Amino acid sequence: MRSGGYLFLYGSLFYFLISAIYFIISKDPVGTTALVLTGGLAILIAFYLLFTVRRIGYQPEDNFEALQEEAPADYGFYSPHSWWPMIVAAATAITFVGLIFAVWIFLFGLGLVLFSVFGWLFEYWKFERVAPIRH
Repeated sequence: MRSGGYLFLYGSLFYFLISAIYFIISKDPVGTTALVLTGGLAILIAFYLLFTVRRIGYQPEDNFEALQEEAPADYGFYSPHSWWPMIVAAATAITFVGLIFAVWIFLFGLGLVLFSVFGWLFEYWKFERVAPIRH
């Protein structure tokens, strides 16, 4: 993580330098703003990585001679055959098309996004009916 943090930090310095050169040569405010914002985003990522490495300490990816066995084995559960990510992507596309063309398409897409995110979130949830307690 430390090397990645420094990589993004050096990248932000590169973007700031290039934005100054770009502005001097072209006098284009839009491109210069985009380059400065890209440098700012790189600083945000660098700050997060360098702050996190201080909090969690040494990681195997910080050592160039580390072995694969030193990495943690469990990264979480990922569903191998889920259709929900594709449905979320399609619903998001419909929502953004609605932003361009019509409010009713946007609202329809927003409903689809909420439905599909709910479906993806509770894909493996088993809804069990709880019997009432009788005294």
